[in-house]
Amino acid sequence: MKVGLQPSAFSLQPAAKEGRDASTFPTNDWVEKPEKRRENIAEKMVGISIIFFILSILLSATAEASQCSAIGLPLVRKINELPQDNYGREGLSHITVAGSLMHGMKEVEVWLQTFSPGSHTPIHRHSCEEVFVVLKGSGTLYLASSSHEKHPGKPQEYPIVSNSTFQIPVNDVHQVWNTNENEDLQMLVIISRPPVKVFIYEDWHMPHTAAKLKFPYYWDEQCLQTPPKDEL
Repeated sequence: MKVGLQPSAFSLQPAAKEGRDASTFPTNDWVEKPEKRRENIAEKMVGISIIFFILSILLSATAEASQCSAIGLPLVRKINELPQDNYGREGLSHITVAGSLMHGMKEVEVWLQTFSPGSHTPIHRHSCEEVFVVLKGSGTLYLASSSHEKHPGKPQEYPIVSNSTFQIPVNDVHQVWNTNENEDLQMLVIISRPPVKVFIYEDWHMPHTAAKLKFPYYWDEQCLQTPPKDEL
């Protein structure tokens, strides 16, 4: 009697003979190729980068919103801890001490502004009252004497010094300079009808109709986007 190897019950037979789908068996395509693996990793990295980008935008928007909300602000605040910036104007340091958009003020707004030697405000006007209190330093106020004409005209000059105060009539064109070469000019500024809407002039002979409206003003831009109408 010849003894030979009998087909095992576990021998692999063609799937068609067993009545099974060949797709149920492992093939070379089932093993991920290195190129495909690198593509998958690259896609995941792109996805992660997009997620971090979106999160950074959301966090930035949240931070800006918190600066534009009076909710949660302490009643007593230290001025040296308040946000300050020059808003692209060299020589200026501006702090909104109590503002319409940042603190919910309705009738007035208070700023603390410091001008380094030689720096100044633009030539401008606004349809609100404005009061200055000079805390330190000295400088010069330029105030147009003919703002009711077609253009401001030659301004009058007024020296300002520490412990002095002055107010600007509504829509009178004016400018403040730190004309002291050796000391900063620091002033407390109070305006009515906030937020301020400013018309800026290139010089004292520019027609009122050519003055450019800047609204929202630089320190209000992140909190206010829609400008209301204003008239001279």
